Parts: sequence; structure tokens; C-alpha cells
Amino acid sequence: MSSLKKLLKKKKYVQVPLELTATNHFELKATLNGITGRFILDTGASNTCVGTDKLEFFKLTSKDSEIKAAGAGATDMETQISTKNKFNIGKWKKKKTKIVLFDLVHVNEALTMHNAKPVDGIIGADILIDTNAIIDYKSKILYLRSKK
Repeated sequence: MSSLKKLLKKKKYVQVPLELTATNHFELKATLNGITGRFILDTGASNTCVGTDKLEFFKLTSKDSEIKAAGAGATDMETQISTKNKFNIGKWKKKKTKIVLFDLVHVNEALTMHNAKPVDGIIGADILIDTNAIIDYKSKILYLRSKK
């Protein structure tokens, strides 16, 4: 495994530690507009999302969106879009990050019912694809690479 780490370091990937929750989700800390929050890593989520209740907490400005969200048993949920956000995951940084906002109450209820802590948001495929992300499940490490 050390050869993988060396190869990815050479290719300018950064390592982000992951924590496996009681629900078998990977969780990580990320900073949005200078504020640190708890996020689930979700390869099945198309967009990176934050709960609408965290709008002020993360200093987000938003506008209504025609996109409907679905997930974790809920469908047709209203969304908002926030653009031009500074987003950091470990040493990986991106300005002008788009964030989708919707009600994450159902997600957090499901987590807490299974003895996991609630989250502020979800890291979705948009960031994972953009960074050519690699998930090392055994070592619980997320590798991200900037396009620079």
C-alpha cells in the first residue's frame, strides 16, 4: 500500500482521513467559507449538499432552484443553490464551489436512529469526479487532486 501512497503523492494528490460511522458511511471534516463541518462521503449523491438549516452557519447566500432532490427515502424535495463558496477538504481547496441546499432532517434522523452523529452536509460525486478522487477503503483515506 505504501507504493500507492507514494504514487499518489507524486501525482499531487492530498490525503484526507475518513471515519467509518456506525451506519458504515465514511465521514470527514471539511471547511465551507471558513467554517468547519461534518460531512458524509456519498458516491451516489450527484451534488455536494448542505442542510438548509446550515445556511447562516456556513455564511451561504442562496437562490431557489428548480432542481428537486431525492435520497434516503425522501423525494421531490425543494432545493436552493449557493455559488462562489470557498470549500476545503484537508489541504484540497476550491473557490467558487456550488453547493445544493435542501432539508437534511430525514438523513440526520436516519443516522441518529442508528447511533451515528448528525451531519452538516454531503460530499457528492461533483467534487469526487472533479478531483479524480480515490477512496482507499482499507486505510480509510480519501485522495483528492486539484486540477492545477
